[in-house]
Amino acid sequence: MADGRPEMAWPRHLMTSPAQIKMADHCPEMAWPPHLMTSPAQIKMADGCPEMAWPLPREVEGAPGGSVDSTFRPVEASYQQSLMFLACIGAVGLGLSLLILAVYLVCLCCCRKDIDEDTKRPDSRCVTWVAVVTGLVICSGVGVGFYGNSETNDGVYQLTYSLYSANHTLGGINNLVAGSMGNVETGLKQHLERLDEIFSTRSDYLQALRFMQLMVNNVIRELTALPDISKANVDLAAVADQTASIEYYRWLTYLLLLILDLVICLTLCVGMAKQSRWLLITVMTFVMLSLILSWASLGAGTATAVGTSDFCVSPDKFIVNQTTDSLSADVAHYYLFCSPNLPNPFQQSLTVCQRSLTTMQIQIQGLLQFSVPVFPTAERDLLGIQRLLNSTEFSLHQLTALLDCRGLHKDYVDALMGVCYDGVEGLLYLSLFSLLAACALSGVLCATFQMWTQLGSRDKEYDDIDEEDPFNPQARRMSYNPRRSNIHSFCSYTSNLSSQSSLNPPPQSSASNPMPPPEYMNQSMLFGGSPRYENVPLIGRGSPPPSYSPSMRTTYLSMTDAQIRHFGTDFQV
Repeated sequence: MADGRPEMAWPRHLMTSPAQIKMADHCPEMAWPPHLMTSPAQIKMADGCPEMAWPLPREVEGAPGGSVDSTFRPVEASYQQSLMFLACIGAVGLGLSLLILAVYLVCLCCCRKDIDEDTKRPDSRCVTWVAVVTGLVICSGVGVGFYGNSETNDGVYQLTYSLYSANHTLGGINNLVAGSMGNVETGLKQHLERLDEIFSTRSDYLQALRFMQLMVNNVIRELTALPDISKANVDLAAVADQTASIEYYRWLTYLLLLILDLVICLTLCVGMAKQSRWLLITVMTFVMLSLILSWASLGAGTATAVGTSDFCVSPDKFIVNQTTDSLSADVAHYYLFCSPNLPNPFQQSLTVCQRSLTTMQIQIQGLLQFSVPVFPTAERDLLGIQRLLNSTEFSLHQLTALLDCRGLHKDYVDALMGVCYDGVEGLLYLSLFSLLAACALSGVLCATFQMWTQLGSRDKEYDDIDEEDPFNPQARRMSYNPRRSNIHSFCSYTSNLSSQSSLNPPPQSSASNPMPPPEYMNQSMLFGGSPRYENVPLIGRGSPPPSYSPSMRTTYLSMTDAQIRHFGTDFQV
């Protein structure tokens, strides 16, 4: 059928010309494989007309330039524009977030007013709950992000491992082909030329050498006919190295972003607990940075996930198109599908090489048996040819095993599993993390702004308190300051005025019989008190004076007008 209709030897999804499509309409045997029919429209079409069971392309509406086919074509400008349109989702989200935050901040500044303590308590509680809820959302998103980052890394690692494995297989094929060609072209021809000189007098031996030369040419021709996959080998190595490098920086970037979100949650908790302004400033700085990175990662992750999904819809077609310069279509289909119904494109060449080597082995055995007794000098070259044939035959067996489709097809399937399952799943989880983090971080900024205004109003209330208020903690701290020079004790003032005649000082006792301290001073000393502060009125200490002894009461009753003007009437009984 392929001989009469060459177009029909191609898979249906590669038939793009009108002649091929028209010819396929009359060939039911060219129906689309059932396992690739995924949409109900395809199944319905296949039931009515099996030969027209084509995969229907998806259309992306709203993209720049109208509807864009979702077929993975990364080199085309229209497809790149559609991915850029998806990537702009992050920029749009960032702009909306900043706009909402700006409106909220303006409303917060314009509607700010003095509120009493009863109305302030619910606002503080509301801010606390908002911070707690957003912190929990961020922590949940971080957990999702860690899982998505790990899944994406596993998928890309499986892809690079499969690429390196396929690269190793292709490198082994190239080495075996090059080694076999070297043995046949260089070694065998040299030995045959020397044997031609040795057997110049025997036409029957020369005829055997001519036949062997024909077999050598057959081997060289078939080895040369094998596809040169050295270019594909280099491309796979370059793709694997570049993919591994990009994945490392992607994984590290997401890891740092996840750690930054955790640091934001921790700093927010500490800042709200301590009500520290510089911690809140640090939180706002980190939140703005993480907000920008989260929206950017959302756009990049969404575009990457959509592009990867488009590739996974029809990876075979994309790979066939990319390898048209180095591989033929039948070779690409043989390795991509590895179906028992597909013929091995290398089978004929390998069979010809194997038969040629076997024929040369038989000829060498006959020459060793019959020509060596007559031409002893030919034994060395005949044994050399035999060793080269054995080595080439062993390499040919290895080449047959490496050229089998099962090894490379397994690497291909593993790579697709890593990209289309783990990779896409991880990208979706990372996109979910970016969305949750961006929304929660916006709430964190709102809560931080509200907390900042509450701290400012609280400082303003503290500034309005009278410093002379005895219930002001700041006034109490100032009253206890021993360095204040304007605070005088009553006894110190009376000691300065002891020379005045209007004040009757208490009688002085002799040095030999000192007056014992009062009983309350002894009790205060027993409990660790300082006696020099217990025998004076508690002036400026924010509490009423205690009950005094009779001697001190006499002193208060005998206050002069100057003392009253100095101390006031607070201590006059």
